[in-house]
Amino acid sequence: MTNPNPVSGSPDKEPATEAQEARSEARATPPAPAGDTERAVPATATKQPEEPRPTLGRLFLHNLWAANTVTVTVLAVLLAMLVGAVLIIVSDPEVLATYGYITARPADALNSSWTVVSEAYANLFKGAIFDPDAVGFTAAMGPISETLTYTAPLVFTGLAVALAFRGGLFNIGAQGQATIGVILSAVAGFALPLPPGVHLLVALIAGALGGALWGFVPGILKARTGAHEVINTIMLNYVAVYFLSWIIIQSGVQNPNRSDAISKPVESSAQLPRLLGDNLRVHAGILVAVLATWFIAWLLNRSTLGFELRAVGENPDAARTAGISVTKTYVLVMVISGLLAGLGGSNMVLGSTANALTPLVIAQIGFDGILVALLGRVKPWGVLLAALLFGALQAGGNRMQSYSGISLELVTVLQALIVIFIAAPALVKAIFQLRAARAARLQTSLAKGW
Repeated sequence: MTNPNPVSGSPDKEPATEAQEARSEARATPPAPAGDTERAVPATATKQPEEPRPTLGRLFLHNLWAANTVTVTVLAVLLAMLVGAVLIIVSDPEVLATYGYITARPADALNSSWTVVSEAYANLFKGAIFDPDAVGFTAAMGPISETLTYTAPLVFTGLAVALAFRGGLFNIGAQGQATIGVILSAVAGFALPLPPGVHLLVALIAGALGGALWGFVPGILKARTGAHEVINTIMLNYVAVYFLSWIIIQSGVQNPNRSDAISKPVESSAQLPRLLGDNLRVHAGILVAVLATWFIAWLLNRSTLGFELRAVGENPDAARTAGISVTKTYVLVMVISGLLAGLGGSNMVLGSTANALTPLVIAQIGFDGILVALLGRVKPWGVLLAALLFGALQAGGNRMQSYSGISLELVTVLQALIVIFIAAPALVKAIFQLRAARAARLQTSLAKGW
């Protein structure tokens, strides 16, 4: 008679199933004591080998094509230059003519396009950084001198806009604040008989106070009445421009030897000293700009006022609940912002750009400061680097216009394209297929303070 329950594993019986073997092993294995985790692990489990930590070089290569700030900025400049190359080709009639028979002789179109674009960008480099064909110290340092000369006022107006952004305000009035600063600096420069050194200091303080006053007005209106600072600052820009046009032709201000709208020249005792000799325009204003950048960085990151400013900028209601005076912070932010813009205006007339008031003495440094602040991601040292880039484009653009016949407006288009690509990291990521995780983090950081 056959045993209904054959012994598992018997050679003359049917082999046991896998489920039966597993139950048998489970009954035969005693339970592991509490806390003894190593015995509880089945004997068949094997440890996965740990992956070696990547080297520094591999991490660098891995992150090189990620959408971090540096990569996006570099690629944005590259995209702007590519689009600018297309515009250079389109704006040249002789080059366009070669595209009329491109199917017959494509080399003509390619060679002419490469010639005009390479010549334009070569002159941009030679006018902004270094000219390899230059002979002598003055000619060799001329491009850097011009770049730094254009950079100095842009640093101040960029910092003015960036500081207001960090405090939750949109200071569109840096142009007007710089205009009031340039007026008071110039008047102090030719109307006050003071010794050298003191005269320069008084003129700089006058310009800073003028800008601070012009920033105080929208600040107090915002704090007390809730009036939007964008509307107020835009309107004050017009007031400052018309005030400049009026005061230039007033008796005691207008140059008595001229019939056009120009003021008396600023005395040499109130001029910022030149750093590389009389033949080069770079002056001490760039050193003051670097010092101002360091101070604003310290103010934002190391001081109590900077903490309150950033807290109000992030969430005014939460800051008010925490005991921070939002009203006082708004006023202080706009006053300091206006002070910085006023110093930028002072650089225009106390430096080497001009030595007298004219209707166009201030140029567009206030509006360019908005672009500089955005390009620098509203961070002080980023603003300094962005101003340096804009100064280089301005200095190199002058040489492009003179030597290559490229319109100076094209340089303005280049600046706008750079800002567009910088402000749209998702677009840069999509074009160059950057990693999404880094790009998302970058967009989050861009959203803060904008």
